[in-house]
Amino acid sequence: MLARKSLTRAGPPLLGMLLLPLLVFADDPKIGPTGLQRDVVFTDYAPLSQNKELMQRLMTPLSAARIRRAVARSGLALREQSIDPAHENFVIYVPSRAPPHGYALLVFVPPWRDARVPRGWTSTLEQHGIIFVSAANSGNDTNILDRREPLALLAAQNVIGRYRIDPERVYVGGFSGGSRVALRIALGYPDVFHGALLNAGSDPIGDAAAPVPPADLFRTFQNSTRLVYLTGQQDTPNLDKDRGSRLSMRNWCVFNVDTQEMPRVGHEVADSVALNHALDTLFREPHTDPDKLAECRTRIEDKLTAELRHVEDLLADRKSDDALKLLEKIDVHYGGLAAPRSIALAEQIESPPPKQAGRAQGQ
Repeated sequence: MLARKSLTRAGPPLLGMLLLPLLVFADDPKIGPTGLQRDVVFTDYAPLSQNKELMQRLMTPLSAARIRRAVARSGLALREQSIDPAHENFVIYVPSRAPPHGYALLVFVPPWRDARVPRGWTSTLEQHGIIFVSAANSGNDTNILDRREPLALLAAQNVIGRYRIDPERVYVGGFSGGSRVALRIALGYPDVFHGALLNAGSDPIGDAAAPVPPADLFRTFQNSTRLVYLTGQQDTPNLDKDRGSRLSMRNWCVFNVDTQEMPRVGHEVADSVALNHALDTLFREPHTDPDKLAECRTRIEDKLTAELRHVEDLLADRKSDDALKLLEKIDVHYGGLAAPRSIALAEQIESPPPKQAGRAQGQ
């Protein structure tokens, strides 16, 4: 367990805690160094990268509850953070001049092990006033929940603490397997990241790999997150995955979605031209028809309510095994939308009340 002072929910909201350095230095002309910086070491911990926060946002409610119970039974404590930033290296590119409202920020999740800016990107980042940051040892061969996701959150926290960042233009992105992780992060942290650049990698949401977060966060994701799918025209496998992901988004009432194909390109990271178009799209303010969104949300809520009622009916008929199987399917598909009702039903199934003792013989 890290020897670090505990960070709790007391005080300002979590996003306020993340952006507190921005508020402190908003009128301070001082910024950190500009240009390309390699082997950067950060020191600040992020409240949003705490293990309990990762579990709440990036796991299904029943999975997270079972881990908490297992930790409690063991007599041990859940580690507060899985990453010590002082032992990690990052690459940063900072444009030479900050835009009037502050830099935009792109946190990039790579598929490779080293920390680098993709070739040709620096001129486009300079043109758009975007700070780029990416972690080393965050490739496809590393653990998603223990490393790749907290590293991205720590990167955001530390860059925001050192530069004047426009909080409405904080984005997450990635390439290939890193793009799939970026989508998970955007889904779980829509109060931090307002868009995702998905370069040749995506997944559907509403399953164990990309669970739906708690209802308040998911509403934010639906309202204010823009997704840009950017894939090579000849990258057939990932174009197919993009289509499945976009269909999933429509089914889950996520409508701020844009698609761009890179002509005559296979499974390759975006070049400067493609990146320029993608960033222009990412910067556009999200907008959704409120009636369309409300109707879609009602459809999902009605289906969820009916399925949870079916679990209750099975319990009433003393079919606990069938009830648990259905509840687990609901947990995987609906994720945080089903909580806290799903958690209460699981506790009822897995911890039934003790049977009352019968009358003593002869009475």
